[in-house]
Amino acid sequence: MPISQTLFSLSFTAHKSDLGSDGSSALINHSSMLIHRLQELLQNGNSSDATLKIRTTNSDEVKVIHAHQLLLTLQSDVFEGLLSNQSVVNLQEPADCAVLFEKFIRYFYCGEISVHLSQAVPLHRLASKYHVSALQKGVAEYMKTHLASESTQGHVVGWYHYAMRIRDESLQESCLQFLAWNLSTVISSSEWVTISDDLMVSLLQRSDLVLHNELELFSAVEEWVSKNNPDVPVIEKVLRSIRFPMISPSQLFHILKQSTVLTSYNNAVQDLLFQAFQFHSASPLHFAKYFDVNCSMFIPRNYLSSSWGSQWIINNPARDDRSFSFQTQLGPSNHDFNKKITWNALFSPRWLPVSMRPVYSESVSGTSQSNRLDDGKPRLVVTSAMSGLDFAGVTFQKTVLVGVRRQQGKVFVKHVYSIHQSTEEVSDFLVHADLQKRTSEYLIDNSLHFHIIIKPIYHSLIKAK
Repeated sequence: MPISQTLFSLSFTAHKSDLGSDGSSALINHSSMLIHRLQELLQNGNSSDATLKIRTTNSDEVKVIHAHQLLLTLQSDVFEGLLSNQSVVNLQEPADCAVLFEKFIRYFYCGEISVHLSQAVPLHRLASKYHVSALQKGVAEYMKTHLASESTQGHVVGWYHYAMRIRDESLQESCLQFLAWNLSTVISSSEWVTISDDLMVSLLQRSDLVLHNELELFSAVEEWVSKNNPDVPVIEKVLRSIRFPMISPSQLFHILKQSTVLTSYNNAVQDLLFQAFQFHSASPLHFAKYFDVNCSMFIPRNYLSSSWGSQWIINNPARDDRSFSFQTQLGPSNHDFNKKITWNALFSPRWLPVSMRPVYSESVSGTSQSNRLDDGKPRLVVTSAMSGLDFAGVTFQKTVLVGVRRQQGKVFVKHVYSIHQSTEEVSDFLVHADLQKRTSEYLIDNSLHFHIIIKPIYHSLIKAK
């Protein structure tokens, strides 16, 4: 069948203007049949007027695809240029791209493509090289939404490095945020030792890292240094990014005795270690008179240890209000180790401000009351149960982690909410979540998985000398 007959229109629309006032309109849609016919063209090579010869880098293998200039040039100006004065085009691709090239060309014929984790980078590379912008954006979006997907070797670190090479800042930031919010999981994976020098430095500078405690981070950094053997300036910069004051004195003594990395590079961090011991030996208020405590070294990260917060799993969260109490350490200083603060948390699935609450009277029907309540939004409030105590020199930053997916028994963090120090309520908490749906991405087995973290922030009452 000639191609001119294959590419005929299979849609028919009858309009009122054509059929008179008594006429009706209908859409007959045979687009799926058209796409099937187009795929047959590629599969059988019927009426092809372009030949693509794909050679694999460092191999004699050649893949031949018989295609059609019209479909190739509609979406790619690169193919338009290559086919402007020739019908046979020789292309050379790396092995991971060459094996997907026929799949890539099929996209030109049907407008859809299946993507697996291991195929994302080579498909994005092909779409970028041949200027197929819609596919390029589609694969990038796939990568952003599949950061938490299960893979045997891990993939987020590799995607971050790829995003850096192609200067895709949006994808790069999405990967970096995921790695920061799920660092404990990354540390225990094979991906950890593949992290580049620049990525390691970027991660260690962040205060939103989610991990058990600072000692876990130090041990992981020590492993990374031992496996990768980076340059001395990189090692020193990485070690100086460890927040030693967040490690207890007993643990500091232990790593000083046991750590081969600290033995080799003790001079690079000796001043920080000495300052950490000073921090633990004096009261925070006294220490703040002589040292600047408003720097990152004295700011806790998002520690999952029970000293800094608590997990809270709410079953059937759309059902009713819940409350929960937990205790945290007053501060990271050893001087405050035995001082505990009790916190109360209140969760409401459908909270309404007083001005919007229904008035229960005979004139208001039960149906309208119910509808009004459904307009409420989820609310989370965290307050201290010990408000009468004097917390001079310290304020508390509250952070709420929301786990959204379970992979191999692990909950990944996708949403992080911070409570401003001047308030007690999480702003815009789960504002887009539909807690009524069991399939909601915010729910795991019909339950909400929170982790509330209290971060004590010291500040100087008297200017440091």
